[in-house]
Order: sequence, then structure tokens, then C-alpha cells
Amino acid sequence: MDTTRYRIIFSGSGGQGLVSAAIILAEAAVLHENLEAVQSQSYGAAARGGATRSDVIISDGPINMPKIFQPGILLCMTQEAYNKFSNLIRPGGLLITDKKFVKTTRKVDARQIELALYQTVMDEIGNPVVLNICVLGALIGMCGIVKKSSVEKVLADKFPASFMSGNQMALDIGFEMGFEFAQ
Repeated sequence: MDTTRYRIIFSGSGGQGLVSAAIILAEAAVLHENLEAVQSQSYGAAARGGATRSDVIISDGPINMPKIFQPGILLCMTQEAYNKFSNLIRPGGLLITDKKFVKTTRKVDARQIELALYQTVMDEIGNPVVLNICVLGALIGMCGIVKKSSVEKVLADKFPASFMSGNQMALDIGFEMGFEFAQ
């Protein structure tokens, strides 16, 4: 039996909300897609502004090893995160970066997608607080890990209704940006 398994690292700096995005993804998988998921996080020296990393494994079968050594998908939202984690990507994996914050090199054996996530959020919404939801939207639009509706349900459960409009806009923007690169 083939098992579908995603090994994803969200990396950036504290305050970007990437750990929250990873948690939302894992919850969407478990609560609304009948999948297994584990999520863990680590922070740099300072919670806000220091390096962060959140690992998510999603599978349709048991997850026996909750640590990621070679992610199939790596999201880097800062240059520091890219410099620190880009060498971890599994050969042939997917590396997603933000054009504003990360200058990439082609030394990595991965499919590298550079998106203008931050700039698009600022242009269309005007508030960077929803950048993490845009990043999550791009990931699911590109990879189809979970349905967008599953993420929407988690967002509706986690946040007050007054935040849903901005979150929905960010999710939609990211989803469309990512869907352009879906394979």
C-alpha cells in the first residue's frame, strides 16, 4: 500500500506567524481530512525576530518518526532561514521563498519557487498580519495537501468573525498565487 506523506518545514522569523500557519495546516489535515499529522516548532534566541522553524508531517498512514531530516517542502520567509535550512531539502523537493526577503541561489537541488507574497499582501490587503495565511494558501494551492475549505473551517474556529475577512482574502490570494505553480 502506498502512503501519501508530506514533510514540510515552515521557516522564517518570530512574529511572522509561520508556527500558527503550520498548526492550522496540521489541524485541517486531522480534523477535516481524516489524515494523521504531527507538528513541532523551535525558536531562535528571541521569540519575536529570532529564527523560527515549524515542522509538519501529514500522512494517510501512521507517522512513526515525528522529526524531519529532509523535508519534501521547505518554506523560507527570511534570508537567515534560507541560509540555515535550504541545504536540508530533499533532492527534487520544493523550496518556496518570498521575493522580498530571500535572495536565492541555484545551488539547491530542488524546484525553487519565488513568490511576491509579502508585497501582494501589502498591495491588496495593506496589513502584514495575514502574511502567514497567504503563505499557507500558496502552499495548499501549489501542493493540494489539504482542501482550502478545510483550512477555512480551522480559521473560522480559531479566530473571531471580525478577523475572517482578512484571513479569507489572504488565503484566497495565496491559493491563487500557488495554484499557478501546481503540478
